Amino acid sequence: MATRDAVSDLIRGNIDAIILCTLSDGDSYGYEILKDIAQASGGEYEMKEPSLYTSLKRLEKQGFIESYWGDETQGARRKYYRMTPAGSEELEEATKRWVRVRDIIDRLLRQDGGDR
Repeated sequence: MATRDAVSDLIRGNIDAIILCTLSDGDSYGYEILKDIAQASGGEYEMKEPSLYTSLKRLEKQGFIESYWGDETQGARRKYYRMTPAGSEELEEATKRWVRVRDIIDRLLRQDGGDR
């Protein structure tokens, strides 16, 4: 159980980047974003709905995404989200930050082929 919690904590720290990455494939709505993230993780991570909407609000406030109402003819209207140019830049920077941190952790845990 502790392992799953540690993994979830690491993922939660990168939720905004994960959502931006999902939206880099095109506009989407909440439930579809949740499904895409679960599928991309091979079912190993399922984001909770409150976490998603908290992040979406934060990303929109920061100008990284924008929302609009869909024009569905059947069923409830959906709120869609799209990444802005600023969001695209943030995704690129967040990816660079992740790679840098991953490399540091790999070195600290001697996963770079070095001897102990």
